[in-house]
Amino acid sequence: MIVDGLLREEPFLDLSEAISCCGERGLLGMAFHPDYAANGRFFLNYTDEGGNTVVAEFARSSADPERADPAVVQELVYVEQPYGNHNGGMIEFGPEGLLYVGMGDGGPAGDPLRAGQDASTKLGAMLRIDVDNFPQAPDGNFSGADPDVWAIGLRNPWRFSFDRSTGDLYIADVGQNLREEVHVTTAGVGGLNFGWNIMESLLCYNPPDGCQTTGLTLPVVEYGRDSGCSITGGYVYRGSAVPGLDGCYFYGDFCSNRIWAMRWQAGEVLEQEEVSADIDPEGRLAGITSFGQDADGELYVVSRDGVVYRIVGR
Repeated sequence: MIVDGLLREEPFLDLSEAISCCGERGLLGMAFHPDYAANGRFFLNYTDEGGNTVVAEFARSSADPERADPAVVQELVYVEQPYGNHNGGMIEFGPEGLLYVGMGDGGPAGDPLRAGQDASTKLGAMLRIDVDNFPQAPDGNFSGADPDVWAIGLRNPWRFSFDRSTGDLYIADVGQNLREEVHVTTAGVGGLNFGWNIMESLLCYNPPDGCQTTGLTLPVVEYGRDSGCSITGGYVYRGSAVPGLDGCYFYGDFCSNRIWAMRWQAGEVLEQEEVSADIDPEGRLAGITSFGQDADGELYVVSRDGVVYRIVGR
């Protein structure tokens, strides 16, 4: 935990005894309640000791506001994971104050359970939860589905975010063998099917030819194995340090450490370019695992070796 620019030795919260690790497991997501300053509520997405997904509420310690109480306040989501990978893990509050949860298809490859196209399961879906009225499901979730499901057809979303200016939702979904993809949806639009495992990005997957795309929401950006092998989603830049980047969505690749920026407006991509040389001219990134955004809209890149870099102007 960083306080006044300094890293404290004591962690904000230590759940190492309750969480499974390694591979794609672990502490995968954290989101503070929009009114955290007043109510001290926050939420975690992690895999428990059995490797299953838990999304739970925690609270700030009443004794020390810079520490958390390790006790679970309430469990919002519990999903048995059939395999060890494709757990998703990102959680974030949307502009309407509801909690979104990105769930992978449960693995291991190719979605043998067909979870991506099964609206009755939480796997392979974007969930939307009203934490202030739980367990009541919010209006507008996917019709005829599991009550928490907001959209379906995802393989392993890593990661997603909302444009803090427009409320639009950006989802980076990790591909199977050939393509990585980014979906963008207009603020408040749910009930969508992003295509997996009928499609891998813009290509038919199951069946491999002649697949039916009617009713599917296809990605706005994709790239192939010549550019990387595992997409990591970022954020739309809304800071002030680099005004020329306003409105650019940044995303990268875990394997190649390449970073791209694109602008999406009025339903189409207006600009798209690789910015690796500008963001990381010395090649310091060693596996892009995540991006971050601070209260001022400035962006950060997280490297697998544990280093966090801030994107700055020259």
